[in-house]
Amino acid sequence: MGKLLCDSAAAAVVADALPASTAPAPPPPLLTWSSPSAESATPTGWTAVWALEDQQRRRLLRIWERGVAWKPPTSLPLPPLIFRLDHAGEVDADGNCLFTAARRAAAAKPDARDLRHRTVRRFADVYASAPAPDRDAIDEAVRHLYAPDLKAGWGVHVVQELKLLAPKAHRDAIDAAIRDLVDLGIQREMAAESIYKERCIAVDNGDSWAKYMSVSGSAEDEHDIITLQYTEEGLLTVDENRDGHAAAFGDDIAIECLATEFKREVYVVQAHGADAMVDEDNCVFFLPHRPRGEICEPPIFLFMKGTGANMLLTRA
Repeated sequence: MGKLLCDSAAAAVVADALPASTAPAPPPPLLTWSSPSAESATPTGWTAVWALEDQQRRRLLRIWERGVAWKPPTSLPLPPLIFRLDHAGEVDADGNCLFTAARRAAAAKPDARDLRHRTVRRFADVYASAPAPDRDAIDEAVRHLYAPDLKAGWGVHVVQELKLLAPKAHRDAIDAAIRDLVDLGIQREMAAESIYKERCIAVDNGDSWAKYMSVSGSAEDEHDIITLQYTEEGLLTVDENRDGHAAAFGDDIAIECLATEFKREVYVVQAHGADAMVDEDNCVFFLPHRPRGEICEPPIFLFMKGTGANMLLTRA
């Protein structure tokens, strides 16, 4: 699940603004990293995160010692900054963890559900005004995430998922249709797969992504998320989400929309384990998400723990 690292208040200024000059600007000064002083408190957050492997913990502590340099855009009147990244707390292990973590990291006023809906509205505005080639690219990205071609991808994935949206108002009718097929002698999971594919909304374009990402697992949602899992041999499981508590986990599209909403960059700090076959120096890396438009504040950092080819929001 999502982890908070630090915000701009914890950043140390490492370079003074250059005075105005009419002469040609000299080359920008190099940033230098100084080791934390003996009086600096050793970060306790990473040592308390039990879900980390030893090499991940060592690397994160090393990143804390070195700091992370950030150079503001020319439109932002700030000198370069160095951030000391420490683990600053956990968020609830549910589908809203991205929005909860981003809200806390950015000190935003809206609650997680409201922030989710703001993110969706931001996306809908961008998608509606985008030229056709850009909309096509977004649709392709959504299909790749939630409606993959089950004839391909098995060299990378052992299990692939299809996400569908069942309107809450239609659940009784959908259940009745499944029972009718079962009464005809069709296996329950096969009947459910057939009816859900026929009557639910596939998450395969920008419009359906907006409906999907609006689902927070509350009674006020208009849709329930249905998940069909497949192996290369065929259907594995059907998650019917009977209680309606499943929420849409935030993805890269949502994070970019959050960055645009906050007008600041969002860096996902991702840690891969030994099963990803990476060495210690490369087991932690940064995935930047830039806002569409101006940057008005320093970035926020969110921590994710990756396992193999999957990105998982982890809980400490």
